[in-house]
Amino acid sequence: MLIDTHTHLYLKQFDADRKEVIGRAEEAGIKKFFLPNIDSKSIDSMLKMEVDFPGKCFAMMGLHPCSVKEDYKKELQIVEAWLQKRKFCAIGEIGIDLYWDKTFFEQQKKSFLTQVEWAIDLKLPIVIHCRESIDITIELLQPYKNKVKGIFHCFGGTVEQAKKIMELDFLMGIGGVLTYKKAKLNEVVKEIPLEYLVLETDSPYLAPVPYRGKRNESGYVKNIAERLAEAKNLSIDEVAKATTHNALNLFK
Repeated sequence: MLIDTHTHLYLKQFDADRKEVIGRAEEAGIKKFFLPNIDSKSIDSMLKMEVDFPGKCFAMMGLHPCSVKEDYKKELQIVEAWLQKRKFCAIGEIGIDLYWDKTFFEQQKKSFLTQVEWAIDLKLPIVIHCRESIDITIELLQPYKNKVKGIFHCFGGTVEQAKKIMELDFLMGIGGVLTYKKAKLNEVVKEIPLEYLVLETDSPYLAPVPYRGKRNESGYVKNIAERLAEAKNLSIDEVAKATTHNALNLFK
């Protein structure tokens, strides 16, 4: 059994064939799908997936850093209200994104740390978005070491950064970037113990080779698992067993 720990299957890119996409994923061995939230506009469609695919799709709640704008406090109030209303598997996706725009960097930090503290209070893991901000995110988490766990989603960093993440006792989400030659992640994962890795697609984004440039979907987790097994000189069964255990143990 494989798990997609990070997929946006609720987005409009899947409106025409969502059921078929999940069916293809299940045929490939992917049995559970974890859905990170983006902001207040994505909540309804995300929660509907739990209803439509019970026991398969599991929602998180959080405010994505790219949605942190002038009204971020209002957005955070909506997140907090939902966290008080019902249970979620994690708080996510949250973090820092300095790739697209640095205008709201300070607000992103405040938003991130606020949600980290909520996760600690609620005993929930966090799922972190850290594009162009791995070192900053690691630094921000230092005061919370041993208080919160989670995943550095879409990990594409160095061996040194991976070691710091492991020191925080966090997992790293490995996705389609593993299959990109220029990313050099293939060499980095050789140095990361399997106990710190989970699999993800971030679909509809970041499709692995040979689908790069097309819509990503959860069934491609199998392609990523195969590439990870190849990089670490393991069987795909070993990769599947370990990464599934890691995901289920984190998300409870």
